[in-house]
Amino acid sequence: MLNPCDPAFVARLEALVPPGRIIAPEPRHLEEPRGRWHGRAGAVARPETTAEVAALVRACHEGRVGVVPWGGGTGLVGGQVMTGGPAPLLLSLERMTRLRGAYPQENALVVEAGMILAEVQAEAARIGRLFPLTLASQGSCRIGGNLATNAGGVHVLRYGNTRELCLGLEAVLPDGTVFDGLARLRKDNAGYDLRDLLIGAEGTLGVITAASLRLFPVPAAEVVALLAVPSPADALALLSLAQERLAGMVSAFELIGRTGFDFLAETLPAVRAPFDPVPEWMVLVELGLPQGLEPEAAMAGLYAAAEGRGLVTDGVIAGSVAQGRALWQLRELIPEGNRRIGAVSSHDISLPLSAIPGFIAAAPAAIRAFGAFRVNCFGHLGDGNLHWNVFPLPGHSRGEHEAVRDRVKGAVHDLVHSLGGSVAAEHGVGRLKRGDLARYGDPGKLAAMRAIKAALDPRGIMNPGAVLD
Repeated sequence: MLNPCDPAFVARLEALVPPGRIIAPEPRHLEEPRGRWHGRAGAVARPETTAEVAALVRACHEGRVGVVPWGGGTGLVGGQVMTGGPAPLLLSLERMTRLRGAYPQENALVVEAGMILAEVQAEAARIGRLFPLTLASQGSCRIGGNLATNAGGVHVLRYGNTRELCLGLEAVLPDGTVFDGLARLRKDNAGYDLRDLLIGAEGTLGVITAASLRLFPVPAAEVVALLAVPSPADALALLSLAQERLAGMVSAFELIGRTGFDFLAETLPAVRAPFDPVPEWMVLVELGLPQGLEPEAAMAGLYAAAEGRGLVTDGVIAGSVAQGRALWQLRELIPEGNRRIGAVSSHDISLPLSAIPGFIAAAPAAIRAFGAFRVNCFGHLGDGNLHWNVFPLPGHSRGEHEAVRDRVKGAVHDLVHSLGGSVAAEHGVGRLKRGDLARYGDPGKLAAMRAIKAALDPRGIMNPGAVLD
């Protein structure tokens, strides 16, 4: 049974750290971006060192007080907000933003967990390297939260999830022990890999305080194109063709349905689509090329080969960096259009690539019994991650469908599960999808997860109620 972070316990914490480290919660600490979750906390701790984090967590362990780690507050599944139970200590990493080391010859960067993702990217650029994790929230999310949720983004196809971008971690475990695993090693088979255990654990097994990150050479040239395709199946065939012709050079491959542009026309009329009429399906392709290859010629060659196979019907190839950014901006504005329309139910799902066309064809029928809807389907086709979101018809609001929201979500998730997919593709489980994990998760995996949680956090203080009951 957990105890609250009450005034007496707050006074105990204040004696452990310098003045000003413990503050009262602010609204930003207790809200999440979609407004569906409103958290609680007895206090907010803002440590500046790993030693301070360890002291605070150790006190919570001894006092049986819950700890909710907080990074940038951008998570979309409620992992950063605790809505019930005894008020926890909210542990913010916002002051732990130091660069601990830069190693260009090793393609490595060591940073503290509170560093904003955009600043991590900038630090890599300062030494002539690339940190490829790219997210819409990169101006406010923090690298510790990215690691805790194993964030994806638009470049997973080429560079992998955040897990693949991490060489080592420093973390504070639930009893206050510091795990020092920051070694910048590519090979280390000395026992269990605690790094991979902590990445994606969403703060339920410890608090990540620093990371050794993997960097890459900056591509000598990049080119972006928006291509019209007849169907999602043709988009997959185009992806395969691109990878055959340009192995290792396809940085992003995004599927975009016409509804996304319809929403932009409806909510942001100043935004213009590059096609008239707008096709039913499009892909946004980014290539990152080494020296010696002409970017526009490479993309034009791919287009010509795809056209010869009937895989594309039209296309716009960016002729400059500014034009490429403009095409990316269209893709990045789609979530804003979604927000303004107001989704009945949003689904961040992952599927085997070959199952994607079948899912897109079958999913509308799975929700037809619950009403008439519009669907906006888009996402990272290269890694199988789709955003399949359900919206009301024009002239209606999502509030009219609140009674069937859970049934819509359940029908979509049942279909995803039947096709061997995941209902927690990119944002994690948090509190929002805890029931989904219990419903669809493999029993063996769930048993192992509970055993690990019980072994590392027997008092259940780390992010109580997230991921597992």
